Parts: sequence; structure tokens; C-alpha cells
Amino acid sequence: MSSLDFLNQRRSTPSRQLGLPGPSPDQLRTILAAAMRVPDHGKLAPWRILAIDGEARFALGRFAARRALQIDPAAPAAAIEKDHQRFAHAPLVLTVIAAPQPHPKVPEIEQILSAGSVCFALLQAAQALGFGAQWLTGWPAYDDAVGKHLGLTDGESIVGFIHVGTAKDPTPERVRPAVDSRFSVWCP
Repeated sequence: MSSLDFLNQRRSTPSRQLGLPGPSPDQLRTILAAAMRVPDHGKLAPWRILAIDGEARFALGRFAARRALQIDPAAPAAAIEKDHQRFAHAPLVLTVIAAPQPHPKVPEIEQILSAGSVCFALLQAAQALGFGAQWLTGWPAYDDAVGKHLGLTDGESIVGFIHVGTAKDPTPERVRPAVDSRFSVWCP
């Protein structure tokens, strides 16, 4: 398969369809090394990656369920159970954390976009090794209590939970936007 064919076949595998096995330690290092090659104006590396696997996935799900009840004590039981299981499916969840730094020439938005590029690079690298992966956020990515629970510091934010594992079933293709519906040429 050519590199372009590979890129044109990229797709997300829903986290609920991911299972064992996950990446080996060597495969994880390969995935992480690929993610270090993202565009990074100023060579700031304004991000970090936190691995959540094994029992830690379930502990985070328990925390998310408790936090969801704190936010909304009247939340339906099904919603709380969804939060409880949120991190339980894929054997590995890579949490990408934007850590922008003050810089006179590199605006914060560029640093956050670099962190977003890490998310996409992780997806591509996982797929290149034969794994399925999905980039998710959801309310836990934006909740300060979840961030604090995961050890984020002031100014850091979660830009994605990348769920990685082996697809239980083939992931069907979905309709993609037509190029012409999203592309134009600017003329003054």
C-alpha cells in the first residue's frame, strides 16, 4: 500500500469496538516516536502524553462517574454508567495534554494546534501498526476536577483521549466531505 493510500484509508474505530491486545511496550514507543514529529513552531514541545492502561482505566471511569454525579445529582443512571465505562474498552488510553508556554513569537493557538497534531499522529501511527484508535474528548476533557485528578498543572488542558486497541470488527467507511465543498482558491 502506498503512503497516500494509507492516508486515504484512515478512519477511527469506536472505542467500544476496541479490545485486547493493545500495543506492546516497543509498539507504544514506536507510536510515541511518530507523535514527536508533529509541526512545532519554536521547538517548544508544548504538550505531553499521559498513558492510562490496566486498572487505571477503571479507576478513571469510577472518578468520572462520581464527578458526573457531583455536576448533576439528577443525572440518569444510564449516563452515569456510560461515564463509568468511558475508559474501560480500549486497553490503552493516551491522554494528550496541551502545555502552552509564553513565547514572544509563538502564539498559544499554534501551540495548542501542535498538541492537536500529536493526537492525529498517534491515530495514524496506531493504525500503521494495525491497531484501531479513536480520538475522543467529551466533558471529562474540559472538566477542571478531571484535569486535576490526572495531574494537570495551571495552563494545561486535555486536547484528546486517544483510545488504542485491536478492532473487534472491521470499521466501516463513512461518508467524507467532497473536496470541492471544502476547498476554494482565493482571488483578490
